[in-house]
Amino acid sequence: MGITVTLSQFRSEQSHYLDAAQGEPVTISSRGPRRRAVVVSPDFYDRAVQALKDGEDIRAAAATRQEAGGVSHKEFTSDPKLD
Repeated sequence: MGITVTLSQFRSEQSHYLDAAQGEPVTISSRGPRRRAVVVSPDFYDRAVQALKDGEDIRAAAATRQEAGGVSHKEFTSDPKLD
């Protein structure tokens, strides 16, 4: 997925690759297959950061529920007093 270019290619055609990054990631390699950087569109970056924040929020909420001694759905529905 995306485009891979060498650092020298990127330097010689920065404008082209910055335009290309608006549609797909551009990986800049250095000294063989080693990735030096990945250029993405601002929209892609914003969505990725938001997804990471959402994931952190989900994990924090789950940890809070566990610390509060919450009851799982399975435990709740298996309570004989509910029959």
